[in-house]
Order: sequence, then C-alpha cells, then structure tokens
Amino acid sequence: MKCPFCSELDNKVIDSRLSKDGTVIRRRRECIDCGQRFTTYEHVEAISVMIVKKDGRREEYSRDKVKSGIFRACEKLDISVNVIEDFLDELERELRETGEKEIPSEMIGERVMKKLHKLNPIAYVRFASVYREFKDVNDFVQELKSLLTTKQP
Repeated sequence: MKCPFCSELDNKVIDSRLSKDGTVIRRRRECIDCGQRFTTYEHVEAISVMIVKKDGRREEYSRDKVKSGIFRACEKLDISVNVIEDFLDELERELRETGEKEIPSEMIGERVMKKLHKLNPIAYVRFASVYREFKDVNDFVQELKSLLTTKQP
C-alpha cells in the first residue's frame, strides 16, 4: 500500500478491526519511511452487477456514485460517515444476494430513499428531489405532505 504522504510502499499494519457485519477490515498503517499513519479499508471485491438506467442504458454498479448521492443528501446533517458506510455495505450485500446480473436503478433508488426516510426526513427529501426529478415547488409540497402523513400515528 502506497503511503499517501510520501508515496513510499514500505509500511506496517499497526491495528486491524472488522466492521460490525464482518465484511470490511479497517487497517491503521504506519509508513516506515516518513512515520505518518493512515487508514485503509479492505472490502470484498466490488460486485460485478450492471445497473439498468431508466432510459435503458446499462452501466456498471459504482459504490462511489451511490455514496456521492447519499453524501449530498446528508450534507450538513448530523449523520455519521459510519452510518452511511454501513448502509452501503448492507445495500451491496442485498444486491449480491439477488443473484441477478442486471438490476434496475429504481431498485437501488427506492432502497436508498427508504433508508433515508428512516434516518432523516431532510436527507430523504433532498435525495427524493433529485431521484424523482421534482420539476417545481408543487412536487416538493406533495412529497412533504406524504412525509408528514406517514409520520403521524
């Protein structure tokens, strides 16, 4: 593993920890050359699934793309990076378990919205506004009304 500070390849692992579900290993490393410490994450090789977009195009699943959308929705909210990483791990596990080679993008979008709905209503509305392509304020109002009615007993 190349040191992000000096680019030296020689480093040592000083701590390793498993994630809660055992699918990710977090390693603390120390560069032998410059002494700086850094963290790496070891995941099972990315799933090889094609995502079928709304317009019929196909593209390879990208954890970073899903993560970016979730981070934008959660920006400036009190949601930890660990919670988001755990959700991404859970989502990928579910995608692998389907056994499908092609998965509709709607399936991923709906799962993300369902999780965000439970996690934080603001993040949910932010994500939904992009995912459902709100055209005007009325779309926002409609979604907020829906959110309010599902929250009431």
